[in-house]
Amino acid sequence: MNTAFYILTFALLTASYFKDKNKTKKALKKAWKAFENILPEFLVVILFVGFIIAAMDPELISKIIGADSGAMGVILSSVVGAITLIPGFVAFPMAALLLEGGAGYMQIGAFVSSLMMVGVVTIPVEVKYFGKKITIARNVIAFLFSFVVAIVMGVVLS
Repeated sequence: MNTAFYILTFALLTASYFKDKNKTKKALKKAWKAFENILPEFLVVILFVGFIIAAMDPELISKIIGADSGAMGVILSSVVGAITLIPGFVAFPMAALLLEGGAGYMQIGAFVSSLMMVGVVTIPVEVKYFGKKITIARNVIAFLFSFVVAIVMGVVLS
């Protein structure tokens, strides 16, 4: 499946190049700049997760946030996701690494969904623009929804 995406991307890039060389070159330069900006964050998080996975054996990861960690693992994952500020392009590969390291689907579902939807770190900015009441309501609803996501992931993937 990944190979098909690479082939499709290369074909579309080639078509774009033949249609307008200057625009394609400009787009590739912009893409490279974006990649350069993203790379440091991405590498730091991947190295951090890699270090955690290397330092912790799969049994420990499985015990803390594995499928057998139950509700406590889901709650812990959701809380950690809520207070962590990681962009999505880093969160998903990190989640894959944690799954390979022994984490459970429900726990990773709770982690990623609360990471994407709850913004504990960004509350001061959100309060400034939306007000305290809406900010708290939105974050509480999003936090509770992360458990719904975890349950659905557990039912669908288990």
